[in-house]
Amino acid sequence: MADQLSPDEKFDLVTRNLQEVLGEEKLKQVLQERELKVYWGTATTGKPHVAYFVPMSKIADFLKAGCEVTILFADLHAYLDNMKAPWELLELRVKYYEQVIKAMLESIGVPLDKLKFVKGTDYQLSREYTLDVYRLSSMVTEHDAKKAGAEVVKQVEHPLLSGLLYPGLQALDEEYLKVDAQFGGVDQRKIFTLAEKYLPSLGYAKRAHLMNPMVPGLTGTKMSSSEEESKIDLLDSKEDVKKKLKKAFCEPGNIQNNGVLSFVKYVLFPLRGEFCIKRDPKWGGDKIYTGFEEVEKDFAEETIHPGDLKASVETALNQLLEPIRKKFESPELRKLTNSAYPNPSKSQYLTPRVAGSALNDIICDDELAPSRLDIRVGKIISVEKHPDADSLYLEKIDVGEPEPRTVVSGLVAYVSQEDLQDRLVLLLCNLKPQKMRGIESQAMLLCASIEGDPRRVEPLDPPEGSSPGEQVFVEGYETGKPDDKLNPKKKVWEKLQVDLKISDECVAQWKDQHLMTKLGQITCKTLKGGNIS
Repeated sequence: MADQLSPDEKFDLVTRNLQEVLGEEKLKQVLQERELKVYWGTATTGKPHVAYFVPMSKIADFLKAGCEVTILFADLHAYLDNMKAPWELLELRVKYYEQVIKAMLESIGVPLDKLKFVKGTDYQLSREYTLDVYRLSSMVTEHDAKKAGAEVVKQVEHPLLSGLLYPGLQALDEEYLKVDAQFGGVDQRKIFTLAEKYLPSLGYAKRAHLMNPMVPGLTGTKMSSSEEESKIDLLDSKEDVKKKLKKAFCEPGNIQNNGVLSFVKYVLFPLRGEFCIKRDPKWGGDKIYTGFEEVEKDFAEETIHPGDLKASVETALNQLLEPIRKKFESPELRKLTNSAYPNPSKSQYLTPRVAGSALNDIICDDELAPSRLDIRVGKIISVEKHPDADSLYLEKIDVGEPEPRTVVSGLVAYVSQEDLQDRLVLLLCNLKPQKMRGIESQAMLLCASIEGDPRRVEPLDPPEGSSPGEQVFVEGYETGKPDDKLNPKKKVWEKLQVDLKISDECVAQWKDQHLMTKLGQITCKTLKGGNIS
């Protein structure tokens, strides 16, 4: 097909459905002379989810246009990004990514023989590349590096130096992969502009950059591997797909931040050229759309009901996922999946030996698994003033044990005594008891607060329907066993507490993983971005 296309037709195919293109003239010039060389990179961190079909559909476009396409499994980047992938798991994660992405491409009919697959550490540990990293680091300011990675590298209060290196390495990849253009999400725009600014300073050519829009997740925000409610995993069962789509944000007539509608636009139409809304004959019966604009218009005018849209996407999505599920039913791939993504509470990530690597002595300390914390739902059954302290109160709290626990706190300064009665709260139950003005506090009441504003404190809220004694866990650490008592000398609570935060959606998190009970997420009322203590 590519042989029959003109350079202008190839350009239109390469750039369709993109949000932005930097270097259009360069692309047109190359296409007049030869086939375009493009690379797409993915850091091998969390498991790929259905939003990965968006870049996969664009890779299909690139191949139809005759491009030479390289897929980079950026294992070193995965480690540098706040050690999202422990060093010993990098090779396993690369193997998982390669298998699952090849399965995705096969599912949408992309010929694998026209693709080149590369692992980052195959060349990023070479002498030449390392010297270029040093050369680049002597030119890029800390401000530019931090700004470039702001939307890609995990942002924490005390960032690691590795996160500042990340954008420069991604820029150098363009030269070492010998491509004309890099393809990625629009969230990587600042990294792309850093590459355009600094690669010529090293004597290397400035590349073009192709940017996909960011497809909203099921909750209306960015689809993320760390946000369970926002994504559908590639290996999710049909039942899981139905359940997640049923809960997805899809307000009648609302076409903004609608992940279900965006999936139709950026995946189903590019791959199939049409979309079928399936519905009961009494509501008009099935209707086939050949353009997304008409789907969007009908949804905005409420001609398409959200339930019918979700059901139709569910059918189409399961057709894409079924070949992937079947492939991963094999014992070898099941073992690979479990090895690449082991239960975090049972793993100790020690750095393997890498010849000549200064990373040999780095240890990712699994001592600090949040499953060591015994956090439970409690119900306040009485509140009374501390006899020897005006600012402290004694709360008797039921935590599912024969006797309630006595907790000494100053929460009444922020929440009225009446409002605390019979309220469900969260307690940390395995700290060493401490005497406060002569009375022993047998647990710690966990609250959200805003740093620098002592008046803003709120108790954390378990999900509706919770009962005293229910265990609270961090997503991904469900099976770990809490310590009987936390050793105060090792400061386990203090080290874990640093990463306990409230998200912008008022959800309690540890390192971006949700705090949960079996009934759902732990939240607070209003303190977005707050701390938990």
